Amino acid sequence: MDLAFTPEEQAFREEVRAWVRSNLPPEISHKVHNALRLTRDDMQGWAKILGKKGWLGFGWPKEFGGPGWTAVQKHLFEEECALAGAPRIIPFGPVMVAPVIMAFGNAEQQKRFLPGIASGEVWWSQGYSEPGSGSDLASVKTRAERVGDKYIVNGQKTWTTLGQHGDWMFNLVRTSTEGKPQTGISFLLLDMKSPGVTVRPIKLLDGECEVNEVFFDNVEVPAENLIGEENKGWTYAKHLLSHERTNIADVNRSKRELERLKRIAKAEGLWEDTRFRDQVALLEVDIVALEMLVLRVLSAEKSGKNSLDIAGLLKIRGSEIQQRYAELMMLAAGPFALPFIEEAMEAGWQGDFPGGEAANAPLASTYFNLRKTTIYGGSNELQRNILAQTGLG
Repeated sequence: MDLAFTPEEQAFREEVRAWVRSNLPPEISHKVHNALRLTRDDMQGWAKILGKKGWLGFGWPKEFGGPGWTAVQKHLFEEECALAGAPRIIPFGPVMVAPVIMAFGNAEQQKRFLPGIASGEVWWSQGYSEPGSGSDLASVKTRAERVGDKYIVNGQKTWTTLGQHGDWMFNLVRTSTEGKPQTGISFLLLDMKSPGVTVRPIKLLDGECEVNEVFFDNVEVPAENLIGEENKGWTYAKHLLSHERTNIADVNRSKRELERLKRIAKAEGLWEDTRFRDQVALLEVDIVALEMLVLRVLSAEKSGKNSLDIAGLLKIRGSEIQQRYAELMMLAAGPFALPFIEEAMEAGWQGDFPGGEAANAPLASTYFNLRKTTIYGGSNELQRNILAQTGLG
């Protein structure tokens, strides 16, 4: 792999950097750089700005309205957005369900759903995990029964990220109990405003309601919202998971947070501690190695190769790195990282106590939140099993 960017790629980076600096609202960038809570308007506002430029679907081919960028260009775009303090693109629409609709949806579904995703107007949620069916997606029990030209959906999904904001949800539903569990699953698109849909937020350790329970009570879904063929949803789900696990690696956010870690260590007088700097150096080496893996996956996708096995490795390393930089930030701030008073943070208080730096107040919240990364998207234990089976047989 040639690790040097071409002059054309460097020019592309400069173009993206200049545009992001000119269009990213400074109040949103401030929140991201200081790990403050982002509202729905913050996240969707940035998505709409990107959508207007035609860059929300940055990984889409031109035939579906995307920019048709190369793997390197996509990587550079994500890197410049992250370093500028842009919110992470909510992946469920543009990064996850859109490629499934492009690959397996019919022309009418593509015409109906892709424009709202590309513009950022429609917020999508993911309906995969259920109580007792997290990493083991093949055991999903949410039932969809075909009645005439509709499916009647009953069941429950859980850990639905930002589902309280959702307009539409893509779901794995059971349409058959015959044969292997994987063979009876279908991929269904569901309007979350339909009668019978109930969303209940779950409050997490960091005080956020980032995930939700979603209940379906005789929800009617038009049969035209079925993607591909009935009982073939497992194939489509695997296609989507390769995109999800690449996205979970989130290497560019790790690069941004590495710089934040260095700023905190310097502000707290810990930068001169050789042993601590050794830990930061080890983290930086791991982030660079992760970046090389991401580029390999993107290159494989460009050439049409199956990257699912490598994507699992990305998920493992990316999630562990996120937890590691959160731990090092807590260590750098010491006792000043401990205060976590949700009401005070909501009111704008950011650590104006003696000896504390303003950046320290959200550290405990970030640390608590990132404990989840080795579990979601398929637990790391499961990913290691898949890698062992793929590589060792």
